[in-house]
Amino acid sequence: MKCTVLRVDAFTTVVGQGNPAGVVLGGNQYTTDEMQTIAKQVGFNETVFVCSSDRATIKLRYFTPGHETPLCGHATIGAIYALYNGKGNQQLQIETGAGILQIAYDDKHQRVTMEQAEPKFVDFDGDRLALCQSLGIELEDLHKDYPIQYGNTGSWTLLVPVINTTILDRMTATQEAFPDILKEIPRSSIHPFAIVNERTGSFSARHFSSPFSGTTEDSVTGTASGVMGAYALNQIYIDEKSKEIDISQGKHVEMEGSVLVNVIKNSSGVHKVKISGTACLNEEFEVSI
Repeated sequence: MKCTVLRVDAFTTVVGQGNPAGVVLGGNQYTTDEMQTIAKQVGFNETVFVCSSDRATIKLRYFTPGHETPLCGHATIGAIYALYNGKGNQQLQIETGAGILQIAYDDKHQRVTMEQAEPKFVDFDGDRLALCQSLGIELEDLHKDYPIQYGNTGSWTLLVPVINTTILDRMTATQEAFPDILKEIPRSSIHPFAIVNERTGSFSARHFSSPFSGTTEDSVTGTASGVMGAYALNQIYIDEKSKEIDISQGKHVEMEGSVLVNVIKNSSGVHKVKISGTACLNEEFEVSI
């Protein structure tokens, strides 16, 4: 059996940059096992399957080469672009493993804005030295003012603030060590980041995959960027009720892109997180299952 896959590059308008997502438009015709096989054949960090939904406009299912994941930002942007580019502005809902989420598509600017799930945080109480060693950095490279926390707006990642972008540049990850270090959430990915300009809300980041996912480093990461925005509002911009930050990522794998994150905190402390990014079609290809 052949499966047609669209490669959509998300968080960029330049073909070959950003983060490639595999998009399968006819998701209903495949079983879960077949979806996993297709995702492994495609080999991107995530492949998304567009399925019908009786609860929302569409249902999206996301697979790394190793497992299904509840939500993926760049694959969502890729799927919405593939479905609606050239068809005018759209307002819709998507059903995901992280819940029903709101989506807007700006056709003129080829920009997708997606709501993410309400952020959750868990403190990292593990061995900080072992964590640093797994990233190829020193303890003194960690930012002293901000905590290391797991965050989730759809999937778990460990947010690791470092003192500057030079630290990001020299990181080399030993992924097989992650599960033993991440005792609270062993299947979490790791998302180190640095403040570039606190006043303007400019950040730089990297994203190292869980060894269970079958991938190594994500070029530009939507869900991690979203929860990073909520973290920034909690820890860095503590006197503000809302913040928009711009996160650059991908230069270390020569696939650069950027994510715009908007976070609003209401009177009860609940965050509303949205990310937005552009996309472009790269190619169409087939895989066998």
